[in-house]
Amino acid sequence: MAYSATLAGQRFVFRDLKHVMACASPLRSGDALAGLAASNATERVAARLALADLPLGLFLSESLIPYEQDDVTRLIVDTHDPKAFAPLASMTVGAFRDRLLSHDADTVWLASIAPGVTPEMAAAVSKIMRNQDLIAVSRKIEVVTRFRNTIGQKGVLASRLQPNHPTDDLKGIAISTLDGLLYGCGDAVIGINPATDNVETGRALLDMLDTLRSDYDIPTQSCVLTHVTNTIEIINRGGPVDLVFQSIAGTQKANEGFGVTLDILSEAHDAAQSLRRGTIGDNVMYFETGQGAALSADAHHGVDQQTVEARAYAVARAYRPLLVNTVVGFIGPEYLYDGKQIIRAGLEDHFCAKLLGVPMGCDVCYTNHAEADQDDMDALMLLLGTAGATFLIGVPGADDVMLNYQSLAFNDILTTRSLLGLKPAPEFAQWLERMGLYDQASARALTPPLAQTRLATMIGWQS
Repeated sequence: MAYSATLAGQRFVFRDLKHVMACASPLRSGDALAGLAASNATERVAARLALADLPLGLFLSESLIPYEQDDVTRLIVDTHDPKAFAPLASMTVGAFRDRLLSHDADTVWLASIAPGVTPEMAAAVSKIMRNQDLIAVSRKIEVVTRFRNTIGQKGVLASRLQPNHPTDDLKGIAISTLDGLLYGCGDAVIGINPATDNVETGRALLDMLDTLRSDYDIPTQSCVLTHVTNTIEIINRGGPVDLVFQSIAGTQKANEGFGVTLDILSEAHDAAQSLRRGTIGDNVMYFETGQGAALSADAHHGVDQQTVEARAYAVARAYRPLLVNTVVGFIGPEYLYDGKQIIRAGLEDHFCAKLLGVPMGCDVCYTNHAEADQDDMDALMLLLGTAGATFLIGVPGADDVMLNYQSLAFNDILTTRSLLGLKPAPEFAQWLERMGLYDQASARALTPPLAQTRLATMIGWQS
């Protein structure tokens, strides 16, 4: 079915729903590479006018990727909640935007509609919203998850402590972990990307992290970001697995490119649940996503990259994860060319995930061949903090020497919390205070030199 809009005396026709969705997207290099982007700004505005007038119910009757061809589509359709959708059933995409921005759309109402919102609906409404709109709505949404601490409350900004090492050296990783703890990082997870992705390396890293966590009674969780099948095997061998990690995407074919199926994710979820390692909750999955993953695998089915990305959140939602994050600038300038595109994509990803009820964080990052720099990352970091991001990722010196890309430094997390009046996860904040690293009364971290002296003395890591 074709859709059309008239703008400045010119009639624009869009051949189907995929076409109007793609043309309505803000300009990004990935859609241009795929031949999906609007030909010019006028066509982009016309597509947004056409999109705003479409009924939300259309997304339930017209699948962008056929039900018979794609298990993610089947998941979206089969798990849709008609009762939660009922308050939205008479709305157009434009009316939905207006409702989301209204004072009546409070935290409780937004949580109640989440099971009735499909990823395509979320992507559609995001395309006709400004950056400040995405922030204003996201800020109202609260998605709370628990394992050993509580993540996602309003006023809380958690962090992943990412102590990667190019040779998986245990001492080097331990030193980086200590560095992050000194800055109050690590409440979302202490998560390592292994340089060598196999069961033996994953088990050794998990044993080290679990010993550190248990010896000092740190109320957090650890994770080695190995392939999900490796984690299942580590569980079978009795390894100390807290969270199961997997990169996911928004189509069956793209997930197969990651070597994963929905059945494998279900198996991993059940295996991790059986360990019962969480002390206050049972959210055991950690997923990572990123715009461009499906296009890079030639698995996007002609759907624009932002909409495919939103579909990945339906996969995540099905497994009640503790954490999800977009690696927003990691895939490269072929998909997000510059700082402006990276900032917009980060805000879109956060908005769409939270609207679907997914606990969304972000790796605020870029590769060195992108037209971006650390000032762009500072802007996105503070915008996401204002928008209520569940967590941000920090690495030593903002430079991941194993994955070879630029992210945030540990002190950037501290700065964001300080500037925006945000706190660590409550149980982790209590631990930081007991260790002499944080003053809850003033909600301020101690200066790193003082914190380093106190913690190093306590755990015997003096030079």
